[in-house]
Amino acid sequence: MVSTKITNQKIANIFSEIALYLHAEEVPFKPQAYEIAAENILALEEELSVSYQKCGKKCIDEIPGIGKSMADKIVEIVQTGKLKYFDQLKKKYPFEMLELTNIQDVGPKTALTLYKKLKIKTVDDLQNAAEKNSISKIPGMGTKTQRNILRGIQFLKSSSGRRIIHKVLPLAQNIAKKLQTVPGVTHVDIAGSLRRRKESIGDIDLLATTSNPKQLIKTFVSLPEVEKVLEQGNEKAMVRYTFGMQGDLLILKPSEYGAALLHFTGSREHNILLRELAINKKMKLSEHGLVHEKKIIAAKTEKQVYTALGLQEIPPEVRIGADEIKLAQKHKIPELIPYNSLKGDLQVQTDWSDGDSSIEEMALVAKTFGLSYFAVTDHTKSLTITNGLNEKRLLEQGKAIDKLDKKLKNFRVLKSTECDIKKDGSLDLSDRALETLDVVSVSVHSNRNMEKKEMTQRILRAMKHPLVHILFHPSGRIVNVRDGYNVDMDKIIKAAKEYKVALEVNGSERLDLHEKYIRQAIELGVKLVISSDAHAPKHFVNLDFGIGQARRGWATKADVLNTKTVDEFLKAIKK
Repeated sequence: MVSTKITNQKIANIFSEIALYLHAEEVPFKPQAYEIAAENILALEEELSVSYQKCGKKCIDEIPGIGKSMADKIVEIVQTGKLKYFDQLKKKYPFEMLELTNIQDVGPKTALTLYKKLKIKTVDDLQNAAEKNSISKIPGMGTKTQRNILRGIQFLKSSSGRRIIHKVLPLAQNIAKKLQTVPGVTHVDIAGSLRRRKESIGDIDLLATTSNPKQLIKTFVSLPEVEKVLEQGNEKAMVRYTFGMQGDLLILKPSEYGAALLHFTGSREHNILLRELAINKKMKLSEHGLVHEKKIIAAKTEKQVYTALGLQEIPPEVRIGADEIKLAQKHKIPELIPYNSLKGDLQVQTDWSDGDSSIEEMALVAKTFGLSYFAVTDHTKSLTITNGLNEKRLLEQGKAIDKLDKKLKNFRVLKSTECDIKKDGSLDLSDRALETLDVVSVSVHSNRNMEKKEMTQRILRAMKHPLVHILFHPSGRIVNVRDGYNVDMDKIIKAAKEYKVALEVNGSERLDLHEKYIRQAIELGVKLVISSDAHAPKHFVNLDFGIGQARRGWATKADVLNTKTVDEFLKAIKK
């Protein structure tokens, strides 16, 4: 018997939580195996329950990165809906590991310590303990840790109910793909904030056209990702998914599809401006179309609606209700950087530090993403927890890269590093070591809670260094996890212009820079790079999220240095 309600997401969540428990217990190697298995499961296009129904355990055994023990556990989950080993861990440690470790400065070991010392099981327990000053009394923690935990709880609660786009978009795309195979379906599109590529998402809106609405609704509510049907009609359904989010499917007439897609994409503020413009032109705009003298004059496509309003078509990413309407009236919306337009990736970690694959393995996968070069940016010696490279190991890595470059065809690996900016603004490697590199990139990883003036001066000093080309994740934020450093971004952006340092748009869950600062940088003439911050081959998908973020900041292809060929890029970064 197979449980069709067991999704790949649920299996991956179980493995991810097991990895956290094993990290807390300081078990060697096993946590990483569960983490890799979880990543590989999430990358699958087909549900494991479906694969198992087709050919049993044989299909599970063929999944890359899944060994015999892991495959047996997947089969147990698919067959029973549970995993005995996981239930034993949960009984041994009866606290919300995933929930607690979502808070900044609470890793799995800290969560375990908090449970053992204070019986903390939930975020509410943690908040109560912090407010009673109990955490500061635990040896090794102190008032600073307690203060940071409280700040992290407040940040988590302020973003409650919203999921980072990296988690939501693949799930929504997979659901849309399944619905597109239903007979009679002609369109299925993602709408809402997800289509606008917002960094965090509240729910998933899907729009469709079909000649058989009844069949499409039936298929939708029966998907294995659906936990509960909240509402079901002839042309609309509302569900709660197994991964905790709510979703809507709305079936539309083909003749009104463009107007509806425009309306349900939003933003609300953008739609208000469009409706006001329509009124000024003696028209009326709704999800059914643009009406003039009781006649629909535009509805089938979004472009028709914009054109009828005298506007240039506006990309979804910049529909925020700011100045985009005025610019569109003057046909001054720039051509935003296209997806899949990057030729290189400027931040890639390998197994020389905290990545999980070799340089060659990463290069071969990067080629499948359409790249022709990347920079190896392993961490430096101050970050001992990541096995950071000292000058000697960096030189050894450089020799290995030279050797590999002779072997690779139509691909180049650049020598680089993610050099740590020390507390005083000096760099973690000697100038002599940095001079051996093709690209010098720097970033902050420690002492994140410095005062604004000191943090700003720290970063400015590093940017002023004559060998530095790129500042990685400039604000230090991680979406839904923590705010950035207390830093003067205006000064950082001006310094980037003055010292000819490119600013990174990090496509990982950092999504750093914020779109506001991207646009500010572009207006000042500062160049950008978009990077994946890949620590594993599958992380190259982050480039797509980085492009989405850059588009939200009005970046064009010309603003982004790694849209150039490798030779053009190296020429462009010379100071």
